[in-house]
Amino acid sequence: MTGEPTTTATEAEARPNVARMYDYYLGGCHNFAADRAAAEQILTLFPDTGVAAQTNRAFLRRAVRYAAERGVRQFLDIGAGLPTQGNVHEVVREVAPDSRVVYVDNDEVAVAYAQRLLPADGRTVVVRGDLRRPDELLADRDVRAALDLAEPVALLLVAVLHFVPDADDPWAAVARLRDATAPGSLLALSHLTMDGAPPLPARQGTAVYQRSSAPLVPRTHAAATRFFDGYDLVEPGLVWLADWRPDGEPRSSVSHGYGGVGLRR
Repeated sequence: MTGEPTTTATEAEARPNVARMYDYYLGGCHNFAADRAAAEQILTLFPDTGVAAQTNRAFLRRAVRYAAERGVRQFLDIGAGLPTQGNVHEVVREVAPDSRVVYVDNDEVAVAYAQRLLPADGRTVVVRGDLRRPDELLADRDVRAALDLAEPVALLLVAVLHFVPDADDPWAAVARLRDATAPGSLLALSHLTMDGAPPLPARQGTAVYQRSSAPLVPRTHAAATRFFDGYDLVEPGLVWLADWRPDGEPRSSVSHGYGGVGLRR
């Protein structure tokens, strides 16, 4: 998985894409010049963004492992982005090899890469869908074939909700997904915040994302906590990502967001 993507240059490639920018922060190679240029602007403002992206990825691994160890065998990863190291199916199958994982993203490039790179084993499914249209996502034929919503599902919304503006009511979308899952299901989410960040760099960083494929909508701790309505937060609650159940992985104190896991009532 090396080298520049071979897709013919298009207007879409000329516009920075948030999934490919995240791939660049993680040290990946599935990004274009426009993505790298925008990401470098962010790194100028927040030089530790790459480390914070790794912290977010480590949170995802811990949350997935936690869900698998609780007995969850179905995972719905919405806003999955581009495949990278430590993907959900790789982490969960260290605990439960029979688990089923559905990856969802609304970016056609990310979906195309995932379909090509992820295993075609019947237990790993990649679909194109949009968090803002949960009913369409839930009705997708491949999603319905892969997941039994009468049984617990781990809903993963990691570094995706801060790309959904308030006007699109992401809280309602999460509530619809919650209501479609069985009691005992889990919600794991991480969310960017500017709590404590210097105002000027925060505004400049938000402006960079305004020119990308999705606006950046950092939220406060209180606003992010609202996504857990109908869930009981697992200890230690919604906390800085590095502080959520550290388990011995190489640990960074750099967190640009909050993370937490909730248990559906």
